Amino acid sequence: MPDAAPNDQNLLAELTQLKQKADAATLPEDLKANIDQMLSRLQRMASLSTYSEEYDRTSHYIDWIVSLPWDKKSDDVMDLVKTKEVFEKHHFGMVDVKERFFEYVSVLKLKAGQEGTKGIVHAPVLLLVGLVGTGKTTFAYSLAEALGRKIVRIPFGGMSSARDLRGQSRLHLEAEPGYIIKSLRQAGVRNPVILLDEIDRVSDDTRGEIMGVLVELLDPEQNKAFTDYYIDYPFNLSEAIFIATANNTEKVATAVLDRLETITMPSYTDEEKIQIGKNYLLPQALVEAGLKPEQLMIEEALWPQIVRPLGYDAGIRTLQRTVKGIARKSAKQIVEGSLQQVVMNQSNIKEYLPTY
Repeated sequence: MPDAAPNDQNLLAELTQLKQKADAATLPEDLKANIDQMLSRLQRMASLSTYSEEYDRTSHYIDWIVSLPWDKKSDDVMDLVKTKEVFEKHHFGMVDVKERFFEYVSVLKLKAGQEGTKGIVHAPVLLLVGLVGTGKTTFAYSLAEALGRKIVRIPFGGMSSARDLRGQSRLHLEAEPGYIIKSLRQAGVRNPVILLDEIDRVSDDTRGEIMGVLVELLDPEQNKAFTDYYIDYPFNLSEAIFIATANNTEKVATAVLDRLETITMPSYTDEEKIQIGKNYLLPQALVEAGLKPEQLMIEEALWPQIVRPLGYDAGIRTLQRTVKGIARKSAKQIVEGSLQQVVMNQSNIKEYLPTY
């Protein structure tokens, strides 16, 4: 065969790299045989310099297949002492909610140790319901940290099609996998914590279709063979842990709710917010602003005004923005040289609080 043109050489190099990835991947036997056939067909195309859209689509599909964690998983920690440390580090108050997560991890630990489970535990799916800013998402991240699992987030806000979750057939131009398969590739393991965020905020027009996919995802008898339309091969999701969040349950299908254990997230009191602001949000804001703790001092009597500058807010997002704004303004004053240390008091508090 005559020497290939530079572009052909690049094509052959890419194909060689793809074949190496396929050889290194542990795939189900029938899928492996199918991928080998596809690679042989691509090899013929490349050797004949017959690059086409089919080549591009097929090589893209193979890359997705060999990049998925078919056999890769992380080992759970399941240490209740560590779990309590993680949740106490990230969450103030919320005693009942934290206690429910401690129970959750305890049950996982006991079931994982039972004979016949082979360490595989079908975890119940928790649904955290509460107003914006009450910590729903951060509880999911804390659970992942406590268990030593990867976590991936799938946003449902504004989701307009079930294809966003399940993907589209690769026969369509520019088709790609759905969020579920994408999240598994991102995590690199088949047993991550998958956060289904704001499942009540999907488009009204396609709510029924999306809820239908959710039923399949959350049902242990179905998710062990979840099929993305692009991948077109069942993937076992039974070892993943699903955590869902919602602002309310009015727009969540009954069939979905039947597969969830609901935890109601209470609103924070002003006193709880003061403690969160001082002990959690302020230290974080100082680090983000590049400030040392001694460079920003806030008089104790100011915290009620910082917590509630306008009116009552169930969550802490407004407080978080306010504290970060105080830190940024302080950093600017120190850099400008007008101050070496910022001391917030009753006479200057308005300089640092947002204007509504």
